[in-house]
Amino acid sequence: MDLLRFITAGSVDDGKSTLIGRLLYDSKNILIDQLEALEKSTKNRADGSVDLALLTDGLRAEREQGITIDVAYRYFTTPKRKFIIADAPGHVQYTRNMITGASNANLIIILIDARQGVVEQTRRHSIIASLLKIKHVVVAVNKMDLVEYSQDVYNNILIEYNEVAKQLGLNDVTYIPISALNGDNIVDKSETITWYEGKPLLEFLETVEIDHDINLTDPRFQVQLVIRPQTEDLHDYRGYAGTVTSGTYKVGDKVTVLPAGIETTISTLEAAGKSVDEVFAPQSVTIQLADDIDISRGDSIVKSDNLPQVSNELDVILCWMDDKALIPGNKYYLQHGSRLVRSVVKQVEYKLDVNSLQQQPVEGNVKLNEVVKAVIKTASPLVFDSYDKLSENGSAVLIDETSNSTVAAVLIK
Repeated sequence: MDLLRFITAGSVDDGKSTLIGRLLYDSKNILIDQLEALEKSTKNRADGSVDLALLTDGLRAEREQGITIDVAYRYFTTPKRKFIIADAPGHVQYTRNMITGASNANLIIILIDARQGVVEQTRRHSIIASLLKIKHVVVAVNKMDLVEYSQDVYNNILIEYNEVAKQLGLNDVTYIPISALNGDNIVDKSETITWYEGKPLLEFLETVEIDHDINLTDPRFQVQLVIRPQTEDLHDYRGYAGTVTSGTYKVGDKVTVLPAGIETTISTLEAAGKSVDEVFAPQSVTIQLADDIDISRGDSIVKSDNLPQVSNELDVILCWMDDKALIPGNKYYLQHGSRLVRSVVKQVEYKLDVNSLQQQPVEGNVKLNEVVKAVIKTASPLVFDSYDKLSENGSAVLIDETSNSTVAAVLIK
């Protein structure tokens, strides 16, 4: 079975955590002891119902305030597909948490309160989705029970969000009217929203096509481990293990080792401990080359007729995630896949307003949750593609040299 990673986003109190709880509850993905603990936690509720939001809101502060603060991950499986859900906070001050949760998502569910329609937070989360190139968007119009399941209310929201999607270039958008509290159109088709002819949410998530999201055109492979057993049987064995980021590789392909720029050919490919003639993304494989070349962790093996960029200077979009402000000239480690290099933020050109994508001048230092356009200089060359072309090879993080904490998400332009 394949794996779908998706994130839920929306304004505060739009019902994101309740939606996930309902999804797990109705699809029978909650253990008995979890259900008992849930019932115990909510036994004093006035209406006597179970608070499904507590399945993801695990922090004490979240339970006390009734909001989501940190990104909560839940795993569940149906007979058709495996899922990883990220429940992202709705507050503006948790933009970094939202970007963390969305960074490797195949799909985003944007919740809209049927009573409120498209609001500022809806636009902000849609902008982040477009910034991170999330390919599939589901607009779940929640709390339909509070507007008497009105089709006119739903259609007006659809028209309004269509304009937002068009402005941001979100081409694959699916609309579903739901009530997370009552379970309408979550796992089973609603008997109340009879005018809706599409699939319920879970069925859509089980059937949405994600195979085409994998880039099989641009072959990229970054070495994670050099294997040298040096035993009697494998005295001369030298294999390069890692994950095929994108594209395909065949035995006999002419390849170039970057950043050194040395050309050679593939002599052997191994996947799951067996020799194979061809490998493809996202397989974990071992590559053996015809020539002995000095290759180490973080080096890239790419096809000679399809080369990525190699440079010491990067134009990037930075989402700042640290309480300590970013000051141009500060030095950081830049982690790009398996490659770790020293770097310096040379300059910050402008700030992006995450509510409108407008460019604004940077006044003072870059603060927590701000998104900026910057230039980074690295101590040694980086092998990359632009994030727009190949997000897997165009993303990185900045790490503080002293605290080892991740301070920024990096999208290479």
